[in-house]
Amino acid sequence: MKLSEFDFDLPEDLIATRPVRPRPAARLLLAQRDALQDRHVADLPAILRAGDLLVINTTRVIPARLTGTRRRQTAQGTVEAKIEITLTGPCPDGTWRALAKPLRKLAQGEEIAFTDSLRAQVVTRDDADAVLRFNLTGDAFDAALDAAGQMPLPPYIAARRAADAQDREDYQTVFARTPGAVAAPTASLHFDEALVAALRARGVRFAEVTLHVGAGTFLPVKVDDIRDHRMHAEWGQIDAAAAQAIAETRAQGGRVIAVGTTALRLIETAATAKGQIAPWTGKTDIFITPGYAFRITDGLMTNFHLPKSTLMMLVAALMGQDRIRRIYAHAIAQRYRFFSYGDASLLLP
Repeated sequence: MKLSEFDFDLPEDLIATRPVRPRPAARLLLAQRDALQDRHVADLPAILRAGDLLVINTTRVIPARLTGTRRRQTAQGTVEAKIEITLTGPCPDGTWRALAKPLRKLAQGEEIAFTDSLRAQVVTRDDADAVLRFNLTGDAFDAALDAAGQMPLPPYIAARRAADAQDREDYQTVFARTPGAVAAPTASLHFDEALVAALRARGVRFAEVTLHVGAGTFLPVKVDDIRDHRMHAEWGQIDAAAAQAIAETRAQGGRVIAVGTTALRLIETAATAKGQIAPWTGKTDIFITPGYAFRITDGLMTNFHLPKSTLMMLVAALMGQDRIRRIYAHAIAQRYRFFSYGDASLLLP
């Protein structure tokens, strides 16, 4: 299967750089089998049925983008230079992997100062990223990072404007509780507390899972044959309560609808057989492409994705390639807003 099969032309002005307000005012393209309807996220209580289960991701985005000053001792004295760091995830030994700009200037052992209280030492560096050890840990580190960092906006937004204080609210979901992501599970950005309450009143249930979205979610596919692509791994967890809620929903004839591709990838990873799931913790690098047999997922709420991305392959696997082409052609013709701060779709194959 060729990468070109997942390409399409997207007008630049359809890339959203700010979300709509209030959150449920975003448009929602309802794709149920071959039928398309132009709705809004606020319509979800009228669209979903009592007994449906929404699987949501409780990961919390950390302010992972930092600007610092690197300091290196030389024979001539201390050399200082500015550097931009984006944390990509913690390591088991308490260090952090990070992208750096410029990366090639970093040297093992040198110090980076971000604020008077937050510093890091370069443990190792290769051609891809660096490993940093911070001077703070635990709650002290979280507080210092919150004060010093910026939200790590996706590249297609960051190229158009800098992150600001508003992004700290806009790029965090109402379900966010467990810190660790460097990108938001963006389908959940359309929910607010009032919509959640209305859905519960309708009889729609929620199951909470956690998958820490990594920076690898934005990496382009660089191979022509998609079978040669290797997915980045992300840490996730499905606890006993979530697994039980999913199992009960399927047993009772309700639909299991993932809110976001992260939630979908996690429940499919944890599936033990068709329609069966168990509690699970670990790293998943599941790569879902057309031909994949879904074991748990009955539907997906998701934003509109980049051309030639792994997420385009995932939605094509769920809906079928011809059908997803029609869905995206309709979205472009009707001027839906694309990507992380854009509008949503509800895909019910």
